[in-house]
Amino acid sequence: QVQLVESGGGLVQAGGSLRLSCAASGRAFRRYVMGWFRQAPGKEREFVAVLNLSGVVTHYADSVKGRFTISRDSAKNTVYLQMNSLKVEDTAVYYCAAGDRYSSSSAAFGSWGQGTQVTVSS
Repeated sequence: QVQLVESGGGLVQAGGSLRLSCAASGRAFRRYVMGWFRQAPGKEREFVAVLNLSGVVTHYADSVKGRFTISRDSAKNTVYLQMNSLKVEDTAVYYCAAGDRYSSSSAAFGSWGQGTQVTVSS
């Protein structure tokens, strides 16, 4: 398994930007599909973005498409989520995940970080 640690969350005004980072330790980081999910208070965890092994193919939830960008730096064993034009409804705990299938389903991801809080104020 791979261990994941997220960082970069915080409080930002609507319209602002944040970049989340997810540092991976352990072996074979390049073998994992990487994803971001989020969970708002009182809601179920939902898919945000996924990135394939090569870092070229991506898929986004409709709610973030055009505003968020997922990327990976294999030399640094790190995956990023650049979030622009943030909205109040983006407020949630954001989780990084690693898996062996390119999927938007949380069931495809076996390793999870502890989460980082993102709060967007109006």
